[in-house]
Amino acid sequence: MGIAIALVLIVIGSIVFHFISPWVMTPIASNWGSIDDTMLITLIITGIVFIAINFFIAFAVIKYRHDKNRKAKYEPENKKLEVWLTVITSIGIIAMLAPGLVVYSDVVTVPDDAITVEVVGQQWSWSFRYPGEDQQLGKSAIEYISIDNPFGVDPLDPAGQDDILVLNNRLILPLDQPVRLLMRSKDVLHDFYVPQFRVKMDMVPGTMSYIWLTPTKIGEFEILCAEFCGVGHFNMRGHVEVKSPADYAQWLTTQSTFVETLSKNRSETLSVSAQSGKELAQISGCLGCHNFNDASIGPSWKNLYGKTQTMVDGTQVIVDDAYLKESIINPMAKIVKGYAPIMPVMSLDDLQTTAIIDYIKEKGSSDSDSTESQPLLSGQELAISKGCTACHSIDGTKLLGPSWQNLYGSTRNLTSGQQIKVDDSYLMESIFQPNANVVAGYPPVMPPPIINQQEAQAIIEFIKTL
Repeated sequence: MGIAIALVLIVIGSIVFHFISPWVMTPIASNWGSIDDTMLITLIITGIVFIAINFFIAFAVIKYRHDKNRKAKYEPENKKLEVWLTVITSIGIIAMLAPGLVVYSDVVTVPDDAITVEVVGQQWSWSFRYPGEDQQLGKSAIEYISIDNPFGVDPLDPAGQDDILVLNNRLILPLDQPVRLLMRSKDVLHDFYVPQFRVKMDMVPGTMSYIWLTPTKIGEFEILCAEFCGVGHFNMRGHVEVKSPADYAQWLTTQSTFVETLSKNRSETLSVSAQSGKELAQISGCLGCHNFNDASIGPSWKNLYGKTQTMVDGTQVIVDDAYLKESIINPMAKIVKGYAPIMPVMSLDDLQTTAIIDYIKEKGSSDSDSTESQPLLSGQELAISKGCTACHSIDGTKLLGPSWQNLYGSTRNLTSGQQIKVDDSYLMESIFQPNANVVAGYPPVMPPPIINQQEAQAIIEFIKTL
């Protein structure tokens, strides 16, 4: 009897929790409401089966409970029952599969008036390519990828000369315009996912995949990588910004085309310099694990050149040109003690490798200043590009971490029971030692930062404006 009552209570509790649960689907911002409908149909059907099976088990436990005077009736088969079960199960499966097949057919059928935008994934960043006035994307190939051609656009393809290249984590799309997103990866398996758009797609190295959608709301929506792609996976974030058609057209006119970018690089006589190495380190994702502060996933580049490093086997190596080149080309050859052997092999030629080494020598040697004179990005741009706004909202919405709205100057209760006033020193500590003073009601899950102190101060100044 107790088991039967427990089963009934579990079913009732599950139903009640479904309706009072604080976890709801993210508001939709595209045309794919049919995906939500398909999920709802599946939930209803599986919910009915869940209720029916548990109630039947509870009924059977009560009706056929142990009785030493009862004898079991042997019935080798019941064709009528088998037919009913087969028919009902088939109807349920068809009801779940049919809507999904219809929606999938819509997903792979791109409207004729859709514009095409290419999404490129790379550890651990996003970049985007738009067609120019000819509305065609040029051909691309791995062999064309270089420091001045990170997308690998074929320089001899006329269709690619006016392609617009966006080397940051912000995808701009027009409102109410069907968009076909072509997807490719430059290194490992990634997955492009925007929860509000309801569509997601794997990006497999060596192949092209695609999805299409029509944005229906103006605003910003977060891009996530939904496939584990390495130690920096958590930080592979970006943003989609949906603009009005007029604003989108205006934005396009401000972007550089491939031929303009290529001409600029050639006119400046590409040399092995720290500046080109810096650009390459940003494009290749090196700065996601290596930076010029003491908190990095891989060995810090701060004061690195000329330093003696201890390897996992106990040997010591002086950081010079030869060591750095070997570490870039064959990262598993010598592993620094205290760091995991997780660095991917970089597809760089000698010119590019030397450029990065020059950048490390100029910015990371012991006699150089290890900080930029100005942050590369504003505090708001840093907060977005580093993934801060994935957990901290700027409008008061409760996310995984405390909202930044009205945060500065407020008093917060900590999990330790103490109270603390939010000022510059507290925010700086929270960035570089995120679990030192955790605000009550929030989990201690903030990862270590991959920014320097100047960038952290820029983010703090942005928080003050909120």
